Amino acid sequence: MKVFVDEDRCCGAGSCVLVAPDVFDQRDEDGVVVLLEDRPADHLHAAVREAAGVCPAAAITLDGTA
Repeated sequence: MKVFVDEDRCCGAGSCVLVAPDVFDQRDEDGVVVLLEDRPADHLHAAVREAAGVCPAAAITLDGTA
């Protein structure tokens, strides 16, 4: 799995950080998503998929083939 984030779309809700804190964080100054791991370990895939699904701005996309 390869994870992509669109910082321009991010609204800083923080849902991704709550669901997958090993993969996502937020910048202190504006709350925009920070991708910590673009190729997360297999055991994190379910949480990353959930994070992408709950993102209100649809700023997280996944490529399951990479």
